[in-house]
Order: sequence, then C-alpha cells, then structure tokens
Amino acid sequence: MTEESQFVLDEASEGMENAILHLEHEFQKIRAGKASPDMLQDVRIDYYGVITPIGQAANINTPDARLIVVQPFDKSMLTVMDKAIQAANLGFNPINNGEVLRIQVPPLTEERRRVLVKQAKKEAEESKVAIRNIRRLSNDEAKQLKKDGIAEDEIKKLEDDIQNLTDTYIRKVDKLLEIKERDMMAV
Repeated sequence: MTEESQFVLDEASEGMENAILHLEHEFQKIRAGKASPDMLQDVRIDYYGVITPIGQAANINTPDARLIVVQPFDKSMLTVMDKAIQAANLGFNPINNGEVLRIQVPPLTEERRRVLVKQAKKEAEESKVAIRNIRRLSNDEAKQLKKDGIAEDEIKKLEDDIQNLTDTYIRKVDKLLEIKERDMMAV
C-alpha cells in the first residue's frame, strides 16, 4: 500500500473514531436512571461575570445511585448554582442546605425511558451518518488518487479497506446503542 493510500485510510479511521467518541459523549448526557456528574455538564452559571460550566466552579459527586451533591468552591455561589440547575430544565429540584446542593434523581417512568431510548437511537443514527460521510469523502480521495496515477488494484484494495473500516465502526455504534438501551430499560 502506498503512502498516500495509507494516509487516506488512517484519516478515515481517525474520523470514524472521533464519531464514536462523540457518540459516547452524547450517551453520557442521556441519563439512565442513575445519578451522574455528567448530567450537569451543560449547566452554565454566571461566575463573577463569566459564563462558566458548573463543573469548573464546584465539586460534583454522586455518593449513591440517586443523589448528586454539588459543593461549590465559593459558598456565596450556592443560590446562583441552584437557579442555574433549575433553569437548565433537567427536571431536578436542588435542595440547598447552606453548604452544598443535594439533587435527588427521580426514578425514570416507563414512558420517559422510551423517550430516552428514542433519543439514544437518534444520536446513534447521526453517528452512523457521520461515519458514512467519512466513507464517502475517503472514497472520493481514493478516486482522486486514481486520477493522480495510483494503480487501479491499489485503489480497489483501498476502497475495500475503507468499506471494512466503515462496517466495523457501524457495528461499534450498534453495540454502544444496544448497551445504552439495555442500561436505560433496566428498572
């Protein structure tokens, strides 16, 4: 395999791996009934005039499966954090005891679980589309290499390798979705 062909294949592999990492990141945001610090990842607060992720202004812990504890570095920010969590519309109602915020994560209803599974399937489908787009771009690059004088056999092997890579990453997406779906549907 020529250096150019290997570069196209490596570039495709890297792009597809990034699609998988993005999917895992999106799956972390979808709650499965268990408390996780990632649930507050998108909450932003006004930290002395700077819009800051809550995780940069507080320690966020999960002492058990149904509780999130937010301990701010500066106690005066408790009410700001409380309001930001409520404004984020996550379905949480933090309890402020003057030291920390305690957030009880309610158990998921069957209906809510089904909605979350649909959301997970949508994210998985978007990752598959991204992987297929990377395949298309890589095949276009392979055709360009053919025009640049690379042997036809080399291009055919490269296209087969790109397709095998695509199939492998599509299976990874399906496996991740299956695991997430099983996790969300478990009572």
